[in-house]
Amino acid sequence: MIEVNKKNFEDEVQNYTGTALVDFWGPKCEPCKELMPYVEKLEDTYGDKVKFCKLDTSANRRLSISQRVIGLPTIAIYKNGKKVDEVTSDVTIEMVEEMIKRNL
Repeated sequence: MIEVNKKNFEDEVQNYTGTALVDFWGPKCEPCKELMPYVEKLEDTYGDKVKFCKLDTSANRRLSISQRVIGLPTIAIYKNGKKVDEVTSDVTIEMVEEMIKRNL
């Protein structure tokens, strides 16, 4: 997974032509840390079709707010730089995979 932040988010996600998944997480968010290894495994399956990124919301608060991330964990799908889908709060890996399939 590519670590994105306020310096490279525009290049890696907003200017990306294709589908990108962004895992918005925080170091104090236990559900985020539990979910992340499963999201990373999805990269093995869908990495040829989807760019996988993660963003630490505590280190990038303004960027997170600008992306309307209110609760954690939040997993969002961007197509050609525009957010088109997301799952948030009580996220399961099944929900994430279904969202990926829905947006391929």
